[in-house]
Amino acid sequence: MRTHYCNGIHESLIGQTVTLCGWAQRRRDHGGVIFIDLRDREGLVQVVADPDQVDAFAAANECRSEFVLQVEGVLRARPAGTENPHMPSGKVELAAARISILNRSEPVPFPLDEEDIAENLRLKYRYLDLRRPEMLNRLRLRHQVTRFVRSYLDAAGFIDVETPVLTRSTPEGARDYLVPSRTQPGHFFALPQSPQLFKQLLMVAGLDRYYQITKCFRDEDLRADRQPEFTQIDIEASFVDEEAVMGIAEPMIRGLFAEVLGVQLPDPFPRMTYADSMHRFGVDRPDLRNPLELTELTDLMGEVDFKVFREAAARPRGRVACLRIPGGAQLSRAQIDVYTQFAAIYGAKGLAWIKVNALDQGNEGLQSPIVKFLPENVLQEILRRCGAAAGDILFFGADTAKIVNEALGNLRNRLATDLGLLTGEWCPVWITDFPMFDYDDKEDRWTSTHHPFTAPQTEHLETLSQDPGNALARAYDLVLNGNEVGGGSIRIHQETMQEKVFAALGIAAEEARDKFGFLLDALHYGAPPHGGLAFGLDRLVMLLCGAETIRDVIAFPKTQKAGCLLTEAPGTVADKQLQELGIRLRPGIGADVQNP
Repeated sequence: MRTHYCNGIHESLIGQTVTLCGWAQRRRDHGGVIFIDLRDREGLVQVVADPDQVDAFAAANECRSEFVLQVEGVLRARPAGTENPHMPSGKVELAAARISILNRSEPVPFPLDEEDIAENLRLKYRYLDLRRPEMLNRLRLRHQVTRFVRSYLDAAGFIDVETPVLTRSTPEGARDYLVPSRTQPGHFFALPQSPQLFKQLLMVAGLDRYYQITKCFRDEDLRADRQPEFTQIDIEASFVDEEAVMGIAEPMIRGLFAEVLGVQLPDPFPRMTYADSMHRFGVDRPDLRNPLELTELTDLMGEVDFKVFREAAARPRGRVACLRIPGGAQLSRAQIDVYTQFAAIYGAKGLAWIKVNALDQGNEGLQSPIVKFLPENVLQEILRRCGAAAGDILFFGADTAKIVNEALGNLRNRLATDLGLLTGEWCPVWITDFPMFDYDDKEDRWTSTHHPFTAPQTEHLETLSQDPGNALARAYDLVLNGNEVGGGSIRIHQETMQEKVFAALGIAAEEARDKFGFLLDALHYGAPPHGGLAFGLDRLVMLLCGAETIRDVIAFPKTQKAGCLLTEAPGTVADKQLQELGIRLRPGIGADVQNP
């Protein structure tokens, strides 16, 4: 139905007859001559309907925004002075000889050439939102990423294998999405949180190198970079160690940035241990563009009069630390209160602070309600350790190490953004030497930092049972500008080792057999050493195109309440369907659910 896309129209075609198809972005009537900006996936072309082309002019006169058109005519140069240098086709225009209205459009609910459109409206009419060039370009970039990844992994000897979407419910850290079985009443499938167990089985099967760009599902609280269904670049290989896996993944990411953005990332990527990252930045996904660092003060606070600091320092897993903000003494009390409320989101009960007005006046040069509770020698040591200068402000955290790290680590990022402290454009870093286990205070037990199939470091095998809190894993994450874009580990390939890890997690043999029996059975039959990692495709594309949320790089995303405004999913189903599944809803369930 067409000879060219709109961006394929240029000066070399002047004088030729071409046919274009697309949507009328706007129509302008200039006193007897009608101009239509015709838009397709590739761009825009100016169409001119002159009155001497009676039928084409009549159709142009009838045309309105978002009508679907087919236009045939002769390409000509635009009159001098009317060229548009911002369009690839800006030096030419199509003189319409025939305009066919292929379909009409109701007035659209929002203008497609404006930016500040309410997200709920965009999601409800997503098919219109995706017509906007910004959204089309994001989907195009996503296509470029997946095309590059497939090409790279294919050249590296990886085989694309699909794994099941309907599988067994296994504990992997988040709630499963469950699917009731009609043929086996009372039994349920689960949608996979990841292909973790299946890719390990593929290694047992001798596939050697596997990859998949696959959907994963997690029923968890959502935020800007989370969705109930998301896409993962999943990679696994046999007979590899940590260096080999990172040696596969790092050139792929470096090549991807060069291909898509023309950006040269460092070679090699820097590396940092988990312990170092938590000590310096409070998080295991540090944004290295941010110059702010935490300063350790726990050892100074054991005998001070300030009860909050003293008690935190005495806790077995307590921490006292501070964050120095250069020039931050100019912050008002109202601004400090805002940051105090921000820290409270992460469990902090308060945010102590000291303004450094002068360094040569001792305690008199410091401004804070807490100065009177701290000896001068302690205050001077605090200033020395964090390198304080006149005009700075120090923010303090004192609680469990978990709360202090989360509060100050996230405050660090907030302050850097608010105060314009970020430097550089792209800062990748590998985080290594993760702990095998995290302690869950609420459940009073150890949990897997990553998942229970992560192998411990060889020198920490005995630590699993004797001192699980200090056991380190053969795990690694790739962090980019403060975002975890990928992570993985070397897996456990021997049943005896898997049993030791289950025991450390408090998973009894019977429970392990019930939940993971098929994997444990497979380990009996010559499972090779193997490992891998997975990249979050949505998050990676979000960073590459500078979008605010991953919803803007997914064609049909869900809201933060895990609903679809376009299709109004989730929805109710007929009683007959529930009866076939052997399910009955409790009275009142579903009756008060509001539109997602």
